[in-house]
Amino acid sequence: MTTTKTLLTMLVALCAAGCTHPSQAQPADEAPPGEVWLTPQQVKDSHLEIEATGDRPVGGLVRAAGRVTFDDLRVGHVFSPVTGRITKILAQPGERVKKGQPLCVIQSPDLGTAISDMSKAQASLFQAEQDWKRQKDLLELHAAAERDYELAQSVYLNARAEMERAERKARLLRNAGLDAVTQEYVLPSPIEGEVIMRGANPGLEVQGQYSGGANVELFTIGELDRVWVVADVYEMDLARIKKGAEVTVNVLAAPNDTFTGSVEWVSGALDPITHTAKVRCSVANPDGKLRPEMFGTAAIAVNPETKFAVKRSALLLLGEQPVVFAHIGTTPKGQLRFERRPIAVDEMSDGTYVPIHNGVERDERLVVNGGVLLLGML
Repeated sequence: MTTTKTLLTMLVALCAAGCTHPSQAQPADEAPPGEVWLTPQQVKDSHLEIEATGDRPVGGLVRAAGRVTFDDLRVGHVFSPVTGRITKILAQPGERVKKGQPLCVIQSPDLGTAISDMSKAQASLFQAEQDWKRQKDLLELHAAAERDYELAQSVYLNARAEMERAERKARLLRNAGLDAVTQEYVLPSPIEGEVIMRGANPGLEVQGQYSGGANVELFTIGELDRVWVVADVYEMDLARIKKGAEVTVNVLAAPNDTFTGSVEWVSGALDPITHTAKVRCSVANPDGKLRPEMFGTAAIAVNPETKFAVKRSALLLLGEQPVVFAHIGTTPKGQLRFERRPIAVDEMSDGTYVPIHNGVERDERLVVNGGVLLLGML
């Protein structure tokens, strides 16, 4: 009786095993979810590149938003030193001018007044000098009071000071050394360069620089073969930036061009609102593609840090989650097993390698090239 029950039990078990649905069993030659199995030949044909994780140099660049400006030693902002009306334009935007070349003509009473004041000062000085000498001679002959001599000397010194002031003003405003009284002032270029901007128009009323009124910039003369890029660097990266460091700049207006230069100056103070510091970079601009007030990105070379990192090319995005494929061994049939792993990295870091926070261990072998093919096989 016992033997019969045992046989029945074994028969029921065999029937149950035979009745299992095929979808509920995992075939031994198929990869489980999240894994891809490839033969060595398939790996070779797919050009997969595998590299072990470990300590790598990371963060060799600091990227910052920047703005293109003039090199202030290679630009001249031209204002009128006299008050008057512009009557003639002699230079146009885009034109190259030499130092001292006329830019425009201004009809102004200031020039005639300055030269006239100098002539009056010359006459007053001559008269005061004669009186002083006369009082000096009389004092030596005891024919004049010392008080009269001192008064004449004081008048002479004041007249000489007034003469020097009038002469300096006239020299500043005099048109090409002309001594005759004139109402026309020819505005010269302070430097050699290109006319970048012209704010002067015929008939425009201008205020003199020395009159205390509102001054209008009439011309901007400059050279654009070398410009400044002023970048805003966050305080966490500031200590790594050194004077003379190499810089590459990209702007939206020339997406296929890269401009090179170097760091010239790092600000000693931070902006109280953005907590960024100004870093001034001198950048070559031989073709003139960089224009003042353009916005761009400056990549500043810094000394890299050694951290546990993964090659950037190993990272794949599954939705918003970065993942990698790790080589975890081989199957009994010799197929290579690759497992998809979620990973957390410092995506803000620049360079070929990015620091790893979690998801893989040291010395694990990751697919660093061709992982997108594995992602498509899942």
